[in-house]
Amino acid sequence: MPFDATAFVSRLSPRIVVLALVAYAAPAPTAHAQEATPTPASVMHPEVVKQVTERERSFARSMAERDLAAFTRHLSSDAVFFNGTQPLVGRDSVLDAWRGFFSGADAPFSWDPTTVVVIGDGTLAHSSGPAKDQQGTVIAEFNSVWRREADGVWRVVFDKGAPVCRCGAAGSR
Repeated sequence: MPFDATAFVSRLSPRIVVLALVAYAAPAPTAHAQEATPTPASVMHPEVVKQVTERERSFARSMAERDLAAFTRHLSSDAVFFNGTQPLVGRDSVLDAWRGFFSGADAPFSWDPTTVVVIGDGTLAHSSGPAKDQQGTVIAEFNSVWRREADGVWRVVFDKGAPVCRCGAAGSR
């Protein structure tokens, strides 16, 4: 079962959150001190994790609702999508390649984030989860990198899917 950062953070006691904040604010170690294990950024930014999770779900909803304009609003102008052997560089290239996914009455696939992690300064986030075909079969694992842009809106800057391994007799590893 994938790690659910939102559920994890919601179960933390306020004391742990305060300790994490204190650890983050502590001065950097000296050259002779052993480096401390970094504090998970998602503990420091539970509201940001929630924002990015909601934004990813809104992005997926744009596909489900066949709304190319809404899909476009989720893309950074300099987005890079990995699609086959050549990356799609820039919003226009992504739209040219993805426009066909919006042509039918039904979405050809769907996705939903199961993991969202935010870096320490709260400006970048990674989301991932299963992509499913129309029958609900998991066909890939998506990975998206989100950036909070100057206008305060989270937009996708990188996106790449990975095929699901159908290894072994049971179809999983």
